[in-house]
Amino acid sequence: MLDWANTLIRLFIAVEVEDANVLKRILTFRDQVIACARGRSIKAVEDENIHLTIRFIGEVPEALLPSIEKCLDQCASVKKFKVIVKGVGAFPNLSRPRVIWVGVEEGVDQFRQLRRILDNCLKDIVRPDKHEFTPHITIARVKGSIDRECLASLISENQDLVFGEYTVTTVKLKRSILRPQGPLYIDLKSVKLGD
Repeated sequence: MLDWANTLIRLFIAVEVEDANVLKRILTFRDQVIACARGRSIKAVEDENIHLTIRFIGEVPEALLPSIEKCLDQCASVKKFKVIVKGVGAFPNLSRPRVIWVGVEEGVDQFRQLRRILDNCLKDIVRPDKHEFTPHITIARVKGSIDRECLASLISENQDLVFGEYTVTTVKLKRSILRPQGPLYIDLKSVKLGD
């Protein structure tokens, strides 16, 4: 019999793109990035999985879920805020791209505030995330050899591209189930931000 308390689940806390037009522009740019791929060397983030991760938690025992949900509740102390989605780039850099992203211009301070709240609450529950937090929306991952010239010119031509703005109203705790055809994200809990 399975011991649910020791069953590991993969979790992260994120916000979604809450405006259909902004999301559509992001997907259009992602498809242009994919056109630079040779074969299947660039893996697109699926339409339904586009999001901005505030805190990656990783694999934790399911028994920790109630404590993690309480941390998510603390996000309600932050007021709804406007985000301007602008700019594109690659991590770690354009000469060795691994992750292709769309950036955030306005709303960075509020995202950092949410991250601080979560880190403070989660510090005694889960392992810390040592990565510097730079709010971004991952749109694709480079898996093999690509047309670097195509990608570099696409990114440099669009580095100041404005995708639009929307209001962040909700923060979500999501479960990620890894599958060969791409991850399945399941919303476990949503918290509305303040008015």
